[in-house]
Amino acid sequence: MPDLLIELFSEEIPARMQKRAADDLKRLITDGLVEAGLTYSGAGAFSTPRRLALSVEGVLAQSPAVQEERKGPRVDAPEKALEGFLRSTGLTKDQLEARDDKKGQVWFATIDKPGRPAADIVADVVEQTVRNFPWPKSMRWGDGELRWVRPLHSILCVLSDEAGTVTVPLQIDDIKAGDTTAGHRFMSPKPFSVTGFDDYVTKLKRANVLLSLDERSEKIWHDATQMAFAQGLDVVKDEALLKEVAGLVEWPVVLMGAIDDAFLELPAEVLQTSMREHQKFFSVRDKSGHIVKFVTVANRETDDDGATILAGNQKVLSARLADGKFFWENDLRVAQTDITQWTDALQNVTFHNKLGSQFARIQRIAALTRTIAPLVGANVDDAETAALTAKADLSSEMVYEFPELQGVMGDKYAFAAGLSHEIAQVAREHYQPLGPSDDVPGEPLSVSVALADKIDTLTGFWAIDETPTGSKDPFALRRAALGVIRLILENDVVIPLAQVAGTHLSTAFEIEGLDVDGTVTNLLGFLHDRLKVFLRDKGVRHDVIDACLAMPNADDLTLLVQRSVALAEMLKTSDGENLLQGFKRAHNILKQAEDNDGVEYSFGPDPKLAETEVETALFDALDQAETLIVPAIDEKRFGDAMTAMAGLRTPIDAFFETVQVNAESAILRRNRLNLLHRISTICLSVANLTRIEG
Repeated sequence: MPDLLIELFSEEIPARMQKRAADDLKRLITDGLVEAGLTYSGAGAFSTPRRLALSVEGVLAQSPAVQEERKGPRVDAPEKALEGFLRSTGLTKDQLEARDDKKGQVWFATIDKPGRPAADIVADVVEQTVRNFPWPKSMRWGDGELRWVRPLHSILCVLSDEAGTVTVPLQIDDIKAGDTTAGHRFMSPKPFSVTGFDDYVTKLKRANVLLSLDERSEKIWHDATQMAFAQGLDVVKDEALLKEVAGLVEWPVVLMGAIDDAFLELPAEVLQTSMREHQKFFSVRDKSGHIVKFVTVANRETDDDGATILAGNQKVLSARLADGKFFWENDLRVAQTDITQWTDALQNVTFHNKLGSQFARIQRIAALTRTIAPLVGANVDDAETAALTAKADLSSEMVYEFPELQGVMGDKYAFAAGLSHEIAQVAREHYQPLGPSDDVPGEPLSVSVALADKIDTLTGFWAIDETPTGSKDPFALRRAALGVIRLILENDVVIPLAQVAGTHLSTAFEIEGLDVDGTVTNLLGFLHDRLKVFLRDKGVRHDVIDACLAMPNADDLTLLVQRSVALAEMLKTSDGENLLQGFKRAHNILKQAEDNDGVEYSFGPDPKLAETEVETALFDALDQAETLIVPAIDEKRFGDAMTAMAGLRTPIDAFFETVQVNAESAILRRNRLNLLHRISTICLSVANLTRIEG
């Protein structure tokens, strides 16, 4: 069985598009081959700045012959219907077969389709793929109609096996497929032929091209870290930048350059961001954490070992850093004079056309922070000050140039303005957590402002009915909800969300016809849905959470999670599992009796009417459990409450095994149904076990 090698050689493909393009090439080609009857044993896709390549191993030499049976018109159908059927099958009337059908005799055609050579199928599939490739953006060039991300120069398409290599007969516009490619644009531009994938990779490497993105990444990181280590330095790890740079070069050559002394006093974040965003440089720091050098990756070797390239890069970098230094020094002067002028300037910056300016939002957050601060142990006045200055840096020149530095620069500017370190760091930390793996702030001031920021966002967008729909979430409200959940749970704080959100909606927003209670209910439902996803990843079932959501104070997420975790742990035990079955049996018998009798059996059962020791033991067990469960729930010791409830398993099991609830005596029956009501009431005081599945 032959192997297939395809290369699409073009001008430079943007680095951000390469990985997806390689995956699309593999998917489209292999799907097309299989659909045409050509199976294969394995496939791998590759990308460099100038080429997409695909290796498909073990392709069938030709598609298998197939026989297709097709039902046609009735035998007595009009002649035109028969003619159309014959045209579609390519047969003549004498080749058809009349068979009995439910509505009379019908013509059937048996069509033999011979197998097709792999080369012919590959040619069709490759042409279809190239002409319909799903680039995010594509272009036409010259006089042709073909569209590609950048001008396509050549197509390499060969099938190879023990007998040799065959070029697939393929031409797309004026590009005829062949068995040749070219190496590095500058170092080895001459074309060369290949006989298969292994030969292709070997000759590319000889021609200064590393085909594998992973290999280029590994070489860049290895060379950079070794170069830094030799000088007692460290390269700042940046996976995203490493992947991007590996997509910019075919033959990575790592060079290390110096940063002009005039810029070494700039904050490390400014140096790193400026070098990464503008120049695609890696930052290199000394043992004290100061950034002192940079690493750049060239796409070629030079006779002067990169000296000219480094000199040019250092010149451009100095110009970039001069801008950064200008922004930094200007911003510091403003911060040290009056940082509030930045906040005032945000009156002219719209947050949302229905929710006002950034300045208005800051005022809302500050007011909400005063409510939340005592709940998380923060000083109210300090929390308000932190909230009023946390977003001031949005008006700074540095953040205007580098939006990703918001918060980072706010911390530095607030401290320069004379605020304490604790207040200043709120500017950096109140945006956190930015995702499921991001750190959660733990300092009370940061927690209070971070919660106020996210709760204001959620209540505001719920108030104007701009909620997430399906996969669309343009305002990152799911992330904000997860942030609220993690801030509360990981700091173990108690926040009555319904009260806090309701008060904020009533006082902070002037929206005509706003249904505060309905909005709070909808928002809590959204938070609870996010909480289910969060807890599901931690092994807590959704029905367990539902059982706890039905209990009072479900807007207290800390309380809710403590109860859910305790219930989940109890249900993992045999006592818990069997107790659940006993509760459901008691609850169902009681409900059926109440429905049939038209009365409620909620009157306290009388232990004096107990006929057996088993029945008496259940009365005693319920008394003992109640004395343990009630204070445990009041004191939020849910684990103790669940343990006490699980202890009812044995007496309840014994009761159902030996006692007939529906006794002949009406008095005994009523008393035992009242006893079932007590079992149900005690169990339901811990969690709504009716919501548990199974």
